[in-house]
Amino acid sequence: MYQNAGEKGRPHLDEADPPRRRANQRRGHGNWETDRPPVVGVIGRESGQVALAVRPNSSQAALQPVVEAATAAEATVNTDEWRSYNWLKLTRRTHQTVCHTPTEPEWARDDDGDGLREVHTNTIEGFWTGLRNFLRPFRGLSKHYLWQYVAVYAWGHNVRTLTIELVRGMVVLSTSKTT
Repeated sequence: MYQNAGEKGRPHLDEADPPRRRANQRRGHGNWETDRPPVVGVIGRESGQVALAVRPNSSQAALQPVVEAATAAEATVNTDEWRSYNWLKLTRRTHQTVCHTPTEPEWARDDDGDGLREVHTNTIEGFWTGLRNFLRPFRGLSKHYLWQYVAVYAWGHNVRTLTIELVRGMVVLSTSKTT
């Protein structure tokens, strides 16, 4: 996912570099310099657990450590056909892709003929919708703090249920800081 996040809250002292106005409308793959830093995400289909990281760009060097740390070596990884995922062929991970090009759009595929379209990226695409909805009320973000917003959302997603152990842990943390 590419998130619009600029220099909110930072003074613009250079007259040649004014703050950008509303809504960064640039298309395509973003990066840190264009104020659209990528948020890399891996979500488990069975566990539902998510691992997220904000990166300066969407190159192989930026994506590979996140994906390798969040997946087992024998995992099946479903992605689109972005070239930065080509390294997956060199690992023991099974790499399945769907093609999102406008000329031949493929959103899900049934490879084994059982009637279930198991090759898709819909799980993470739906997750991105939730993350964007979480970020929207903040009315603009600083790219320098984006990782903190993303970490809070990932934590909330991974916890999911409020348990007595979680509440006890939060109470212990809050009372230890006040004493």
